[in-house]
Amino acid sequence: MNLSIRPVLGRVVLLAAALVAAGCQITRKAEPPPPPPAPPPIEAPLATHKFRFDPKTDEVVGEVQITHVQGEDTLPDIARRFNVGYEELLRANPGVDPWLPGVGRAIVVPTQFVLPKGPRDGLVVNLAQLRVFYFPKPPKLKKGEVDDGMRTVITHPIGIGKVGWETPVGTTKVVSKQKNPTWTPPLSVRKEHKEAGDPLPARVPPGPDNPLGAYKMVLGWPSYLIHGTNKPYGVGMRSSHGCIRFYPEDIAELYDQIPVGTKVTVVNQPFVFGWHRGELYAQVFPILEDDEREHPEAAEALLNTSISDEMRQKLEDHDVAVDLELVNAMVKQRRGISMPVSRRDVTIESYLAEARHVENRVPEGATWNYTEEGLFLAEEFEAVRNGLPLPKKKTAPQDKKTAAKPAGAASGS
Repeated sequence: MNLSIRPVLGRVVLLAAALVAAGCQITRKAEPPPPPPAPPPIEAPLATHKFRFDPKTDEVVGEVQITHVQGEDTLPDIARRFNVGYEELLRANPGVDPWLPGVGRAIVVPTQFVLPKGPRDGLVVNLAQLRVFYFPKPPKLKKGEVDDGMRTVITHPIGIGKVGWETPVGTTKVVSKQKNPTWTPPLSVRKEHKEAGDPLPARVPPGPDNPLGAYKMVLGWPSYLIHGTNKPYGVGMRSSHGCIRFYPEDIAELYDQIPVGTKVTVVNQPFVFGWHRGELYAQVFPILEDDEREHPEAAEALLNTSISDEMRQKLEDHDVAVDLELVNAMVKQRRGISMPVSRRDVTIESYLAEARHVENRVPEGATWNYTEEGLFLAEEFEAVRNGLPLPKKKTAPQDKKTAAKPAGAASGS
């Protein structure tokens, strides 16, 4: 054999071996993709209306929760179950059909609340939030007890005055209370109903047809009340003639706790900021249609008008800065979800991805216990939402009901 061709032959053999090896790599089966992450554990729902907090260090209560649609659930069902208002739940879940949300769909329940700016005393109503916060006076200490500084806040969704019947802003007090009240509709309300083809009697006695429900509190402002409702689906919306209406079960719990003389502060704050566990939180709500104030919407201008000097000092002390991009996203979406805006690399989506997933049931200690029934038509709900007379039909067919088990105890004027 010619020795001169041996090196060439050797290179051919090596090249062939390399190609065979490469062929093995090319034809090797791809590695299987990593398994999807395990679904989050489903835990018991947390309290949604009564909280203990330290007013010196904390301005945020509660926790965002995520639950899943079951059976014939609608958004009004889930709202009632978790003690939030319809608008609160709707804006937290954009794009979800309120009547056919879809079995198994994840629903964000916005049960974390930044306390509005104002006194931590009596009843504080934030109209933009469609929510009330009650700060009861701390109980008197017994001999030998020491005040730990913790205080209680009770919060509930409310219905407020629709456009043209605005609930006033300012400070007043509860001047009287009454159980099982008679409703005497004002002439202006009777005129409105008559023109709409839905005439009202001069007096409505106590009972299931009384729009005031079973409880009313008279305010120092003439003609304005706090009361229950016989149309609970109107809670969490602008649905009254200026009064503040509660779910029947909520006012039933609060009625005996609120003494005559209790201070009532009504504010309209679509942007609220508060300190919580070393971070600045924000919550952004839609601006009410008849709010004629000029609200800054760019994050930096908004912070300049909304953050107190005390909050600025806390930001400096903790060496943190506000994420302006996140604030701008919150202002754009206005979902009403409480979020930390001084934490790095947080988006609305990433924050919700870490939220607690809970069973779709009434939380322990809730005011509503399913003892009453109150089925209603979607048309009835939309009539209240749009300020129109209720349809005459009273009984909802099973396939059109909007509440799985909502109580049906009372409605506001």
